Amino acid sequence: MGVAGKKVSAASARSHTRKQAPSSSYGILRTVSVVLLVALVALSYQALQPPPSRICGSENGPPVTSTRIKLRDGRHLAYLESGVAKDKAKYKVIFVHGFDSCRYDVIPVSSEVLEEVGISLISFDRPGYGESDPHPAKTEKSIALDIAELADQLELGSKFYVIGFSMGGEMTWSCLKYIPHRLAGVALLAPVANFWWSGFPANISKEAYGLQLPQDQWAVRVAHYAPWLTYWWNSQTLFPASSVIARRFDIFSAEDQKILPKMAARAPFMAQVTQQGNFESLHRDMMVGFGSWNYSPMDLNNPFPGNEGSVHLWHGAQDLIVPVSLSRYITQKLPWIHYHELPEAGHMFLLADGMADVIVKSLLLSD
Repeated sequence: MGVAGKKVSAASARSHTRKQAPSSSYGILRTVSVVLLVALVALSYQALQPPPSRICGSENGPPVTSTRIKLRDGRHLAYLESGVAKDKAKYKVIFVHGFDSCRYDVIPVSSEVLEEVGISLISFDRPGYGESDPHPAKTEKSIALDIAELADQLELGSKFYVIGFSMGGEMTWSCLKYIPHRLAGVALLAPVANFWWSGFPANISKEAYGLQLPQDQWAVRVAHYAPWLTYWWNSQTLFPASSVIARRFDIFSAEDQKILPKMAARAPFMAQVTQQGNFESLHRDMMVGFGSWNYSPMDLNNPFPGNEGSVHLWHGAQDLIVPVSLSRYITQKLPWIHYHELPEAGHMFLLADGMADVIVKSLLLSD
């Protein structure tokens, strides 16, 4: 009995050992899986995070070479003055540059017109571009407040003119919304439109959205619905991201391509445009421009009910970057805007010979 009992006990022990082996293997496999999952999440998180901004004037950052003001929140705005001296100028004009641009990309008004009309022209680097500090809390409203503060520190007076081009034109709507009492007049040139602004009929916005290249449809969709993916989306190499960021030549109309050789003049300052990082300049621009706004331009009121000033919108009918149909619709809804559609022009009509002079004279001398 004793021997038999020992044999049974031994068999039971062997059986128990065999049963524990699969459980131990499963535990190891589960641990390895968790470790791999954590590693994958960590790698994914790192891929989604933009590198730190190289802020101008900081250690290892680009040098400060421009004239800048310090805003109330501590940020700096770099600016450039041209034309007549402010204390002698009849008109004070602030220009808001477009996407992938800086203060040097100012509207090319001729020196003759600047002197003849008496214009002090100020351009500035929008936050994150050139030598203006990034603004992580940037919104569609903050740019208007920055412009008002720039005007105050430069002593431009109680009222001034604003001209915005492309993405800068889109931001100029916010001047009409948040600082209309500071405006003497406004011109929007080929302003980017946000497909998600309220007031656009579904068929209008859908049709305009469909005119974009598929890669641009995805790029703006990501900026709107998943802004936290914007950096990764426009930095990865698995598939095409924004064609504008990639600077594809074929996104320009035939008329634009005749004008593009003039862009060679940008060579001396091109490296400065995004020197603080693509995320705080290009990517954040997209996140704000195509994000969820607190208002729609179509809800704006006429800032000049007594015709003491005017608002003008210029757009090229052959614009392949910003669909003209959205500007057409906005100006139909806001009949107080003077709409100028250029039948043969593309997106870059601002650079056509003499066009800047025509635009500025229309804004300043038509009142």
